[in-house]
Amino acid sequence: MAYLDNCVLYYKKTCPYCHKVLDYMAAAGITMETRDILQPGNENDLVRIGGKKQVPCLVHNGQALYESDDIIAWLRANAAK
Repeated sequence: MAYLDNCVLYYKKTCPYCHKVLDYMAAAGITMETRDILQPGNENDLVRIGGKKQVPCLVHNGQALYESDDIIAWLRANAAK
């Protein structure tokens, strides 16, 4: 399994696009810190970092990346590095 440092995935359990990213990560053997925005403080952190509540959101080195397809493409390109 590849653990990605400096990455956090913000998600919501009921979001199908979040599950798309999480399922890809599981299939590809990728792990990282994940934060459910329904847990206290996580949504506020997401808004502070990216300026909006949209999930899924991959935060890498302080930069927010939205949209499940874009996150999966980033993971494909960067998870093995």
